[in-house]
Amino acid sequence: MTWVKSSYSSDGNEGDCVEVATATGMVHVRDSKNVPGPQVGFGATAWADFVTHAVGS
Repeated sequence: MTWVKSSYSSDGNEGDCVEVATATGMVHVRDSKNVPGPQVGFGATAWADFVTHAVGS
């Protein structure tokens, strides 16, 4: 998977970084400070709903 750091993580908060990677029908999320650590996966629809809600907040 190709991981991409959140654009919100590049505002100088180097300790607060989230990365996402997409796979067929899934979006995976991890903490960039703990790359080998746990990851969580969401269905594409659930992720889109979350992003829509987060952007609207």
